[in-house]
Amino acid sequence: MPSFSEMLQRLLTAQGQGKTAKTVEVFGWLILVESLVLFLAPDFAASLLRLPALSEQAANYLRLVGLLVGGLGMLYIVSGRLNAEGFVFASLLDRPLVPPVMAALWLLNMIPWQLAVLFSVQDFGSFLWTLSAWRKEAAAS
Repeated sequence: MPSFSEMLQRLLTAQGQGKTAKTVEVFGWLILVESLVLFLAPDFAASLLRLPALSEQAANYLRLVGLLVGGLGMLYIVSGRLNAEGFVFASLLDRPLVPPVMAALWLLNMIPWQLAVLFSVQDFGSFLWTLSAWRKEAAAS
């Protein structure tokens, strides 16, 4: 097992990172930035999504969501930088599930359609990008 400092060096240099892992890292950066917007400016995020004005409690819940999404973004970034093939594969199983889940939540009036569309396009688009890179790398080896 590599030492902590060896892993940190791999994280900083992205040594051995394949193109498929790079797509996962980029997706992680995207959701990390989104989480910062949710955490630092929940009212601005709500206005971008054309949601009604947030109460103080709703803004705090959105901040909590931002914190949780940020943790997920960090996992994607680190896993991509370290070329974690298992995580990349798991993300290919997880991300295509987002559109049907978002559709169900919208149909049940649990989330606004703007949020459902945004998450669906983002997750499914990044899934297609990662899958394409996976197939190209597999064909090349």
